Amino acid sequence: MLQACLNGARRPGAHPSLPITPQQLAADAAACAELGVAAFHLHPRDVVGLEVLAGPEVATAVAVVRAAVPGAEIGVTTGAWIVPDPVRRAELVRGWAGLAAGRPDVASVNVHEEGWRETAAALRDAGVGVELGVFHEDAARTLLDAGLPPGAVRVLAEVRPGGTTDDAERLLDLLAPLGAPLLLHGEDGSAWPVLDLALSRGLDTRVGLEDTLLGRGGETGLTNARLVAQARG
Repeated sequence: MLQACLNGARRPGAHPSLPITPQQLAADAAACAELGVAAFHLHPRDVVGLEVLAGPEVATAVAVVRAAVPGAEIGVTTGAWIVPDPVRRAELVRGWAGLAAGRPDVASVNVHEEGWRETAAALRDAGVGVELGVFHEDAARTLLDAGLPPGAVRVLAEVRPGGTTDDAERLLDLLAPLGAPLLLHGEDGSAWPVLDLALSRGLDTRVGLEDTLLGRGGETGLTNARLVAQARG
């Protein structure tokens, strides 16, 4: 699986093609779907472009994108930087149960963040699958000790900017005993090398403006669809 990560936490204006509004996200998703992408990760925003976990904004973004790419998997974030209070974060996520067509299929939970277990439980209660984000070896060990929570659909092994494929290999070795599906990806400088490693290993991976603003050869100004096309080779 190649997942398209459309916008991430990047600020509005960080890139000329960065999609922010539901309509922009839907247009990018449709363009990527034409290239065979059937899974999307997005960060819903409010009217001024700030990331949100509130139900109305999440529902609008997901529903508009879903209408553009019916049948695709649509995932969102639960990043702690959006709502730092873990209790409030879990409350908001649990409220997604009533979003109907605007309820995401999956959502990412970062294992290194305070309250990750509670957020994962709230997603399960809301009927949303859990993607477990593992950014480093300490987080991998935390997840190994805790075990996969109910509702987990995959583990996202992420190599941070400045990381290497050796870092990726170590993460993969640590996470292997979980027996969970793995999606391996990098960010910024590590994005393309780690994506190529994932492809060579037959693992799920992802690409998009959340993970890199540059093409394989350092090209600037590319759209999400152009990045997907380069990833597909």
